[in-house]
Amino acid sequence: MADASNNATHRLVILGSGPAGLTAALYSARANLAPILIEGAAPGGQLTITTEVENYPGFEHGVQGPEMMEIFRRQAERFGTRFTTGEVTAANLRVHPFELAAEGETIRAEALIVATGATAKLLNIESERRLMGYGVSACATCDGAFFRDKEAVVVGGGDTAMEEATFLTRFCSKVTIVHRRDALRASKIMADRARRNPKIAFIWDSIVEEIFGEPKAGVSGVRLRNLKSGAATDFRTDAVFMAIGHQPNTAIFQGQLEMDEVGYLKVRPGSTRTNIEGVFAAGDVADRVYRQAITAAGAGCMAALDAERWLEARHG
Repeated sequence: MADASNNATHRLVILGSGPAGLTAALYSARANLAPILIEGAAPGGQLTITTEVENYPGFEHGVQGPEMMEIFRRQAERFGTRFTTGEVTAANLRVHPFELAAEGETIRAEALIVATGATAKLLNIESERRLMGYGVSACATCDGAFFRDKEAVVVGGGDTAMEEATFLTRFCSKVTIVHRRDALRASKIMADRARRNPKIAFIWDSIVEEIFGEPKAGVSGVRLRNLKSGAATDFRTDAVFMAIGHQPNTAIFQGQLEMDEVGYLKVRPGSTRTNIEGVFAAGDVADRVYRQAITAAGAGCMAALDAERWLEARHG
């Protein structure tokens, strides 16, 4: 925890190194706040498992997700952001300066930006990990356009799955929703919309047991297992989209920061301020609706400006 683990109190600490955290770092470093950014267990966030990013303005020909995060990082570092790698395992926001426990050390912060993101819930099978970004995705908005005139499978039965499937029909010739039950969990309006769409089909009482394909060639199909009969069948598809929800990375703030029933942090309308003065939230950790790199980056900018103004008001 070099640069962050001494007894000094840092003016601003940023948790998270995705688009929100790195943009917050860029803006706050340019404002001479000398931010410390703690990168966490997955530096770069969800974009590090994304291959091609085509919808971020400024990258006309697209860019690899990890490459884009490295560009963000270098830009933030150029203006004086100090980076440290480690996982924050506990936070005490009832004291000020705030106290964060990481790698056996205590980090103190006068202001804190939480940009820890959200983690897509996945099936946790080997083939899913191997093909993530090569035909397997957890974001139809990000990757749907790569599968124009192709067939896709969407895993899930809630509103997210219905939204993803409906969105994919703009590009795909056919979308098949695979759900482990015989009835959808989605709201009636979302379920009816999906059922009425002629491009959407359903496979009930089934799970994806394996995904076929290779990174170079992409996905070629899935093995489905019917949970009632036990029968396994192979099903051809060009893509698999996981739509079984996201889990915001907010466990260490339970009981301190206000959050919704899922765990997304609540912020004051029109700002990134949380219920605790001096603590700000940006990106997917507080966004259950959009979850895009560009909206996360925009929220990171807002959080840096909010933190800068809060610190200025305290010091005069």
